[in-house]
Amino acid sequence: MKERLKVIKMKKNKYSKLILSALLILSFSGCGKKEADTTPEASTAIPTSTTDTSAAPAGTYFSETTGLPINEDIKNQKPIAVMIDCENIALPSFGVAEADIVYDMMNNVRNGRITRFMAIYKDYDKIAQIGSIRSTRTTNVWLAGEWNAILIHDGQASYALDYLYKDYAQQHLSSGFTRVDNGKASEFTEYPMAGEITSRIQDAGYNKNYDQFEQPGNHFTYIKYNTVLNTVSFNDATSVALPFPHNETTLAYNTETKTYDLSMYGELHKDADDDQVLTFTNALLLDCPFTEYPDGGYVYYNIVNNSGEGYYLTNGKMEPITWKKGEENEITHYYDANGKELEMNRGKTYISLVPSDVWGDLAIQ
Repeated sequence: MKERLKVIKMKKNKYSKLILSALLILSFSGCGKKEADTTPEASTAIPTSTTDTSAAPAGTYFSETTGLPINEDIKNQKPIAVMIDCENIALPSFGVAEADIVYDMMNNVRNGRITRFMAIYKDYDKIAQIGSIRSTRTTNVWLAGEWNAILIHDGQASYALDYLYKDYAQQHLSSGFTRVDNGKASEFTEYPMAGEITSRIQDAGYNKNYDQFEQPGNHFTYIKYNTVLNTVSFNDATSVALPFPHNETTLAYNTETKTYDLSMYGELHKDADDDQVLTFTNALLLDCPFTEYPDGGYVYYNIVNNSGEGYYLTNGKMEPITWKKGEENEITHYYDANGKELEMNRGKTYISLVPSDVWGDLAIQ
């Protein structure tokens, strides 16, 4: 009989490492590096986000960011990746609840390991206001790169600058967006408004559509459209306490919406304009080692050409997974306990890069 887990404290041991090694051997052939001479030519090929062969409703296609039907007019449009402040004084945020994917990770080892969001949007022109936006970090450049996304930020840590000069990352937009007089310090006042990102892309002469840096393959493998993943064999996972002491980040499964509501500082994270709750169909919690830079408390996660363990949460349930990433802008792949590409429910996804040194403090009930 499947044991019901009440509280999970993730500790590494010899047995789990042996399993991880076996899974990586099984999956190696499908997720290794690209050959150096196989860089694709400029293309407008539509990214495939699912193995489902059923047709999307008329006038739509299955989004690569959620697996849900969206307007086919934007199927070749690059997503954007927006750096969004999570400091308490910066809240409430605008437009975050409308993001397709939210990465949440430690921004600095100081200040209680404060975290910062990087929100991925496919259909961004319809968002009235996003932010406030802040500076980016090295790891964010890599993760935005794997989506061929245009990174939106206000400056960067000095260590990230060299990576922004890489070919795959040069189409980014830093600062110069609308300043809102909200009574806060200036670093909490910058917001891209509706249409502003598109006009900035045009002014910069950037390619709004997917280009030669688009990565082959699927970010996520989605279950067949209009079906729900069978999680009967999974363990319960209705609440999560992440080991981010400054933000006090938690996830709570909402039985009415069948999604995970995110809270910070003891309160539900809601958008300032419409009180929409930041909630997710899927959550990926990843055990990731990191390296601290010489000064300033800045870090980068050791995700390039690396792999690790994690958990996938959906429907109030969880299963152990492994993750694997190749080069800087190559897609991160996720595998189930059998070494197969992880099948996920369609919908919005939360991805937390949990520092390995506190992975054992991650609590799931």
